[in-house]
Amino acid sequence: MKKFAIALSTLALPALALAQYTVNNSGDLYTTTLNVINRVVTIIIALAVVYTIYGAFKYAFGDEENKANYKNNILYGLIALFVMVSIWGLVNILTGTFQLQSNTVPTTLPDVSSFERSAI
Repeated sequence: MKKFAIALSTLALPALALAQYTVNNSGDLYTTTLNVINRVVTIIIALAVVYTIYGAFKYAFGDEENKANYKNNILYGLIALFVMVSIWGLVNILTGTFQLQSNTVPTTLPDVSSFERSAI
């Protein structure tokens, strides 16, 4: 588990390097948040696919005494994929049915550069 945490934190380092990024308006924050969520969901689905394929290879080429464990790996990977894709489809159906997608950009947030300096 410790190796997994180290690998995951290594993947997060590029995001931490961009910590100086400032958000000028809420539209940027909205699109940035959507991009992060989309990337995380993609990574989770990819991990489920890799887990399922790993279980299939271990089941096909692994030792005979652990076949039940490998069969469970395949089953759990397929269940995880089914649940994720089903929820993704349900969200898209609800979004399309109730027209929840809006093309309007949220209002611009005030920042320091928007205020004029008064002469002293």
